[in-house]
Amino acid sequence: MATMPAPQTATRVASGGRLVFGKPEKAKGGRLLVRSCDNGGRGGNGRRVTVEAVNGAVKLNGAAVVADVRQVPAPPPPSSVDGGGDVRLGKFVEGRLVYRQQFVIRSYEIGPDRTATMETVMNLLQETALNHVMCSGLAGDGFGATRQMSLRKLIWVVTRINIQVDKYSRWGDVVEIDTWVASSGKNGMRRDWIIRDRNTKNMIARATSNWVMMNRETRRLSKIPEEVRQEVLPFYLDRSIIAADANAGGRKIEKLTDSTAEHIRSGLAPRWSDMDVNQHVNNVKYIGWILESVPLDVLEDYHLTSITLDYRRECRQSQLLESLTSMTTTSSPATAEPPLPATSRCSADLHSTHLIRQQDDGAEIVRARAEWRCKEHRGAMEQP
Repeated sequence: MATMPAPQTATRVASGGRLVFGKPEKAKGGRLLVRSCDNGGRGGNGRRVTVEAVNGAVKLNGAAVVADVRQVPAPPPPSSVDGGGDVRLGKFVEGRLVYRQQFVIRSYEIGPDRTATMETVMNLLQETALNHVMCSGLAGDGFGATRQMSLRKLIWVVTRINIQVDKYSRWGDVVEIDTWVASSGKNGMRRDWIIRDRNTKNMIARATSNWVMMNRETRRLSKIPEEVRQEVLPFYLDRSIIAADANAGGRKIEKLTDSTAEHIRSGLAPRWSDMDVNQHVNNVKYIGWILESVPLDVLEDYHLTSITLDYRRECRQSQLLESLTSMTTTSSPATAEPPLPATSRCSADLHSTHLIRQQDDGAEIVRARAEWRCKEHRGAMEQP
């Protein structure tokens, strides 16, 4: 059983109606001293108030106080999911080459089937990546940019991401995410992730992505300057979690057209909240627009088990979008799953192709490919 920390002391001053907290520490003579707390003159009457408590004896501005002051227990310090440290902070493992962080799945991160959504998974991947840069000491003033990148007005932009999910976590589950980076070609960087269930330590999802640099003012792609390369080089780990050709993740995604798409949803408008600090739509937001043109029965009866997004250009708030989808079955007689109950609406696992484009001129923004598994199939995706 974990040892509970010593309680803090809070003092309520009647005139200001404020609670001030101090951290207990041992003073000379074995007394328990609570350091002086100062409201900085922001009390209800505008007066500066200093409170000190020594072994329960309270002094207000240096004078002993008898009435109108009472001590109440302070709230416990922020706890973490494993009882040690701040849940917002991760840690480095494997010689600072891998960054690890834990997250609790919140109620607002689950969908109708009470499990985390693909958008939730992508948000957690993004958060872990940004915290990796911050905790490494490289962070400049940009969104995951290093100091040398900030000096040169450069930002990272994702060109492709492939996510494979074996099991979606439920509300209240705790996940553990590892992430690391490696070089990708001459002027790119690859970032990989592993998501594990904290309790079982089983891998439940994995992802890989490719990134390039762009000038935040000209919006043109840039080579990686040597100064930036030297910054990130000590953190490179030559390890791939998903092979380039695994599950067609590295293949070119075919372009959908009005004649090849089975479902088209028009009039999708980016909101202000869809924008990120790089002044374009955040890469996670496209998942929601892709699902807008997926048939409802697919969303109800299937798990989205894998998705590859190929980002073609930026999207701004002023642009109206269209979402296109085409669905096909993926199983064959030789590899088909066992027959499903007659009441099931699932006939086979599915493969889908998607396109997000500008509505006015048809310019491509994102191509995507996805795989879907029937929720009634027995296997890793089945929830207890």
